[in-house]
Amino acid sequence: MPQQQTPTPAAAPAKPKPPVPPTEFQEGEIAKMSPAALIAIIKDPSASEFKRAKACVRAGESGAKEAVPALAALLSDEHLNVYARYGLEPINDPSVDDALRSALTRLKGNLQIGVINSINKRRDAKASPVLVKMIYGSDQAVAQAAAAALGSIGGVANMKELKTALGKTSGLTRLAVGDASLVCAERLLADGKRAEALEFYAFLGAPDVPKAVRLAAMNGIIREETSPNRPR
Repeated sequence: MPQQQTPTPAAAPAKPKPPVPPTEFQEGEIAKMSPAALIAIIKDPSASEFKRAKACVRAGESGAKEAVPALAALLSDEHLNVYARYGLEPINDPSVDDALRSALTRLKGNLQIGVINSINKRRDAKASPVLVKMIYGSDQAVAQAAAAALGSIGGVANMKELKTALGKTSGLTRLAVGDASLVCAERLLADGKRAEALEFYAFLGAPDVPKAVRLAAMNGIIREETSPNRPR
């Protein structure tokens, strides 16, 4: 009796190719551009918003300090300010900090908060005096962002300012100051200022400090005092 042949399985359908974005939304060309070409796109108001945004980011990735003036000019742009900051933040040049400090007092609202957040990431100590004043301003969102930046920048001077602010602020701003104080204490530890950090933790453990901050400060003291790496 003849054997039945096993039918050959049908070939699997080919996987669909991923969609190709329109030419105006392709960034391959921008990724290969020189800083001069990127700057030309950033400054060109007739270029698409997509291309200008990608040029901003690419300028930062390439560390093009010559792009700082063009990027700084977009810090007040309602649509491109975020990409301008993404471009500025990684550039290792003091002109970036100068540009951000200049915009800090010139901008308002969310644009100002964005600049504060960039200063936070770059930890520009020269911005601290202006940030301290902002903690006591009428815009709570700005005050909270300013407090967070001071904590991130760290240092003994900012520790003193945050101590003062804890006694002069209220509500959500005071909570933000408390959180920033904890970050500042950690910065002090990282910078080798253990005595100052422990003093700050002890201050934050006072009964009138918000409970969450107080408990975190007490935990910080216990962690440091029981660490096998503590000074003997």
